[in-house]
Amino acid sequence: MMSSELDSRGGGIVLQPDVMEAFRFGGVALPTPPGVDSGERIYLDRSDRIIERFNMPQTQTSWNLIYSAMRRALPPEVIHPGERFTRLEQIGETVTAHFESGRVEHADLLIGADGARSTVRAQLLPGLEPTYAGYIAWRGLVEESDLPTEAADILRDRLTFQQGEAHLILVYLVPGEDGATEPGRRRWNWVWYRPLSPDNLRTLMLDRHGKQRSTSLPPGTTRDDDIAELRAAASQLLAPTLQLLVKATVEPFVQAIQDLRVEKMMFGRAVLLGDSAYVPRPHTAGSTAKAAANAVALAQALSVGGKHLQSALSRWELSQRRLGISMSELGIALGDRIMKLSH
Repeated sequence: MMSSELDSRGGGIVLQPDVMEAFRFGGVALPTPPGVDSGERIYLDRSDRIIERFNMPQTQTSWNLIYSAMRRALPPEVIHPGERFTRLEQIGETVTAHFESGRVEHADLLIGADGARSTVRAQLLPGLEPTYAGYIAWRGLVEESDLPTEAADILRDRLTFQQGEAHLILVYLVPGEDGATEPGRRRWNWVWYRPLSPDNLRTLMLDRHGKQRSTSLPPGTTRDDDIAELRAAASQLLAPTLQLLVKATVEPFVQAIQDLRVEKMMFGRAVLLGDSAYVPRPHTAGSTAKAAANAVALAQALSVGGKHLQSALSRWELSQRRLGISMSELGIALGDRIMKLSH
């Protein structure tokens, strides 16, 4: 884990059935309700007129709520903030993990669930890195009460989209920072996909403290001139309601859209799980669900134990690779259509 607390990450998550099943399977309690419901999807034009409307009920939650629920369910002694994994060794049926602090752990299985920039994957598959898809996602969170009433009335109880020429923005409500789901205490979550050249991406990823980042700018690190440019673009491209939302965002943040696909998820007594193996584009709304499905299926495979464990893990790898490939392909197809990209 990094030294910073993971629960400081912002952003919304669509609460998919695989996520709910993972919590049920693990006996982890979620708050009631676990998120904010929406009943329909609408598309706005540049003048705030609704040009398309679909009935599509779903629930949106937040990374903070999901992470906090998982952390509460674990005993404090199994969590080690600040430890940085450096390398692993395998001898027979034992895997040894080494950490930057000098700490060493021996186990029967090492699970690399450390995201798109996985240090575990870097050792198991040297040189394999996510590839930039040619566009970014600007993101923001706004307190529900900070948006004018006339704008909130358009956006409330639904997912709102505006599709433009090679750009797309979407907005929905998520729980507040403390997990609150009561009206007035929630937050607006928005994501705006925009094209950006690799050279300009590197320039954007130089944060306000002079640190060169690779693929994301967390809240509070984006330079003022880039925020000003974002708001200027919003005034030119977005519907008035969505302009207000971007303007009300104090700390917009950025992620580069990437693709990653591994050829293997299992390496003896080490496995890759979630975004460390496959990074689907966010249009699938399924990255968290994929990780949850990986984890539940792995737990079920491990329950076999004994002489059948290796064959159970092989079946796990086959099924989860199929899931990863299908989600990756879907995300690429959706993203290329939205951004009008061709290969």
